[in-house]
Formats: sequence, structure tokens, C-alpha cells
Amino acid sequence: MSRAITKLLLWLFIINLGIAFGAGLYESRIVVPQWLDALPGGEYRWNAAAARQADTGLRFWVYVTTVPLTLLSIANLIVAWRARGTLRRWWLTASVTALLDRIFTFSYFIPTMYGLMTDASLPLPQATALALQWVKWNHFRHLIVLVAWLTALKALSLSNESE
Repeated sequence: MSRAITKLLLWLFIINLGIAFGAGLYESRIVVPQWLDALPGGEYRWNAAAARQADTGLRFWVYVTTVPLTLLSIANLIVAWRARGTLRRWWLTASVTALLDRIFTFSYFIPTMYGLMTDASLPLPQATALALQWVKWNHFRHLIVLVAWLTALKALSLSNESE
């Protein structure tokens, strides 16, 4: 694989991770509070209608992370595997970390949110508890994406040094 394509894959990976991290923070701060109505006394109530109306999964995330970040993570893992030295270590760390985010997303976040949005038989207190758990784990997911992004940036800086 040419050096230009390898560099392009790393750049696209970094750009996509940065967008995913920023958009994730935006969603957590601006959008998610619309899904959880704050009640007096510090309690919350899940608002499935608001989540369905926003439908960020199909309106945004599928185009930013579900498909592109997944493919870029796999492609970067393959390219990073062929790299040498310290660059290889940082790049593999970034790729594996991003893939862990993807696995976590496909195994927990997407199915849980889909269930919260579509399962009308789920009692409201259980739905609210599940939504609050989703929010809590989502903060951890932001940390995973941040680590992937920063280690990918480190890999980029090392790739520039090796030229």
C-alpha cells in the first residue's frame, strides 16, 4: 500500500474520531437531556417520544460512526499492523481502542436505545432506569473515543517524524 494512502487512512481516522468525540459530547449535553425529563426532587422520566423524534442514530450517527468509523477502524488496524516501531504501538492502540468502542456500541448502545425507543411494554420506571444507565455508560464511551483519538494523533506525529 502506498505511503499516501496509508497517511490518508490515518488522517481520515483522526478526523472521524474527532467528529465522533465532539458530536458525542454535544449529544450528551444538548440532546440527551431532552430524552430524560427532569422531575422535582432530582428524579428523571424517560421520554421515548422525544428520543424517537430526535432519532440521532438514523439521522446522524449511522453516517458518522456506525459505518465510516467502523470501516476506518478496521482499515487502520490492518495498516497499523504493518507499521514498525513506536508508530506501530500507538497506531494499534488507537485502532484497537476504536474497535472496542465499536463493539461496545453495537453490542450495548444501539440495541439498548432501540429497545428504549420502540418497546412500549417496558414500564416507565424500568425504561427510565435503563436510560440513566445508558447515559452513565455513554460517559465511559466518550472516554474510549477520546483515548482512541489522542493515540491516533500521537501515531500521526510519529508518522511525520519517520518521513
